[in-house]
Amino acid sequence: MSSPLAHHRKFLAEFRRNFHTTGAILPSGRYLARALTRQLADLPAPRRILEAGPGTGPVTAELLRQLGPEDRVDLVEWNPAFVELLQERFARDPRFVPHAARCRVIHERVEALDGGGQYDLIVSGLPLNNFAVPVVAEILQAFRRLLRPGGRLSFFEYAAIRRAKALVSGSEQRARLQGVARELDGFLAATAARRELVWRNVPPAWVHHVLLPGGA
Repeated sequence: MSSPLAHHRKFLAEFRRNFHTTGAILPSGRYLARALTRQLADLPAPRRILEAGPGTGPVTAELLRQLGPEDRVDLVEWNPAFVELLQERFARDPRFVPHAARCRVIHERVEALDGGGQYDLIVSGLPLNNFAVPVVAEILQAFRRLLRPGGRLSFFEYAAIRRAKALVSGSEQRARLQGVARELDGFLAATAARRELVWRNVPPAWVHHVLLPGGA
């Protein structure tokens, strides 16, 4: 199960079963993974990192490649099939095994995590545009709560996804998408945020880089 082809098959199977929480037909590509982890280099060590919605682990692999000896990573995943796969990768995958002692796989929703102000960086692969508006609001509140003052967040959404969905959706779905957009726009407006377009992904994606108030 440690081969890339097996990971793609697992991801596709979970997409078919759980579209609303998987959100994509393919795992994040390497260019998207690099963009999502770009802010890590700006943070002094040791760093505590949270990855929300790691799926089969393509962004995790990029995080692990950049880890320092005292860094720690929590991977929070709600899908039990992905939890099992991640645990297997930390037991067998040569890219994951050397970092197993510094990483935790947590089977939980990110908005249900205990504590606050724990993390220097949060990297999120959660498909926010697939969720109900109250769930998006809870996730964004959790990001604020879990990050330290001056902490950083990177998350993505597929380019033009809300507009494309709105064109083929009924009024209820369009209202939900508009609500999600309001939550995201309000969150980004209250933070120091920039975004970059990753063309070399399927499909292309916007990565939002957020710096919470209190940082340099």
